[in-house]
Amino acid sequence: MHAFAALLDSLIYTRGRNAKLKLVADYLRVTPDPDRGWAMAALTEDLDLPGVKPALIRALIEERVDPVLFRMSRDYVGDTAETVALLWPAPTVPVDPAPLSVADAVDRLRHLSRADAPAELARLLDRLDAEERFALLKMATGSLRIGVSARLAKQALADAFGLDVERVEELWHGLSPPYAALFEWIEGRAPEPTVDDVPVFRPFMLAHGLEDARVDLGEYAAEWKWDGIRVQIVHVAGQTRLYSRTGDDVTGSFPDVAAAFSTPGVVDGELMVKGEFQGGALDEGGGAASFNALQQRLGRKVVSAKMLADYPAFVRLYDILVDGTEDVRALPWTERRVRLEAFVPRLDPDRFDLSRVIEAEDFTALEAIRAGARDAAIEGVMLKRRDSPYVGGRKAGLWYKWKREPLTADCVMMYAQRGNGRRSSYYSDYTFGCWTEEGELTPVGKAYQGITDEELRQLDRYVRGHTLARFGPVREVEKTLVLEIAFDSIHLSGRHKSGVAMRFPRILRIRTDKPAEEADRLETLKRLVT
Repeated sequence: MHAFAALLDSLIYTRGRNAKLKLVADYLRVTPDPDRGWAMAALTEDLDLPGVKPALIRALIEERVDPVLFRMSRDYVGDTAETVALLWPAPTVPVDPAPLSVADAVDRLRHLSRADAPAELARLLDRLDAEERFALLKMATGSLRIGVSARLAKQALADAFGLDVERVEELWHGLSPPYAALFEWIEGRAPEPTVDDVPVFRPFMLAHGLEDARVDLGEYAAEWKWDGIRVQIVHVAGQTRLYSRTGDDVTGSFPDVAAAFSTPGVVDGELMVKGEFQGGALDEGGGAASFNALQQRLGRKVVSAKMLADYPAFVRLYDILVDGTEDVRALPWTERRVRLEAFVPRLDPDRFDLSRVIEAEDFTALEAIRAGARDAAIEGVMLKRRDSPYVGGRKAGLWYKWKREPLTADCVMMYAQRGNGRRSSYYSDYTFGCWTEEGELTPVGKAYQGITDEELRQLDRYVRGHTLARFGPVREVEKTLVLEIAFDSIHLSGRHKSGVAMRFPRILRIRTDKPAEEADRLETLKRLVT
């Protein structure tokens, strides 16, 4: 556990991507099995310890230290695992002095019931130092927050042993932690594991931002960039799986889509919810509700019959990777498109349709078409080189995403809260509002993205110097600072007091030049609803 704790500590204080890759790769080279396999499971969020939940950890620490002290410390530190690791008292009885490995900890925790988990977790914490306790709690709750994505961890594994990361990615979802067969293969102790007849994940092809460039529509095809979640649907040997862009299995959240896909192959598309006006089969190019409707189903492990009926999901297909049993990723986009157009009619028309190609004479005409698109489900335009193969990751010059210009509004900061990770010492999460017809401010959104480090420090100073009241970790501030907020779209919402919900709000700039009374009104935002 000590080596894994040291790795997490180093990763937290390391900013550069290449430096993080080296740290993880070095750890994997020298750490024995199965510790490194369980460490990879933790880094990729594939480790499930169902008996250990945040509420259990809070209950354990509040049995040992003053609850008020814990909550005040948690508010200041900004992270529960770190707070508990530092506050955990020394054991009052002798403990096992033997070092605890990652595998030991996982073996002790992963098969425990919720009734047995508290006593065992407490025994483990008693045996560890503060750094190791932090690592164990982070690993157990599955929220590392150390700036390492699942993709980066797999890239580090590939770097450590001279592998192709795309091959690692494909094998990954056919294997289970602690990945013994994978490590035996990469060290030459066993043949490469096979995933025949298993619905495995293939890395998505991604796009670069278009920025200010222009392309020749003779070389590039244009499609709408739909505002849902990108999914890959795999059907093989009678099994269907849906994978998100990060490779997470989301089949359980969308059983209606999985049940409707029984044609052998692998396709790539945008998962969305049908619009309220949509009845039977999908129409050509429309029929999608806003992302706000899709959010009602995201992250649900159990989907009720009412949820399935109220928010019926469908997939608008972009590409085909495997046609039957034939891998067609090496074919140019034009040939894959022909394959896809022949494939889609074999699917349930109530659950699947085809993302249409935008017909435009030239790039100038496409600009005009894009500028006029304010459909709630349209996020922008995709430009795909007609001769491009389907390759994992972002490859320069092949695919571009050209998002529509964001909407903006001038809002007043109302509340602030500390962030997490390296932002835990700053008030970096801000609630902002607009004026009602009655002349009162009402919250319309929260944002923490879009600001530089210097702007973060500026806003933190403002919060500390203009606090009016405290509500636990939340600070109410003087309603004098205007923030210009950018957002992709805005939708009506019965869950919010304001009646609206912004899609991806971020701070565009700090408007110290603008009086708070001149910020936007709620009715102005409602006129932007699509």
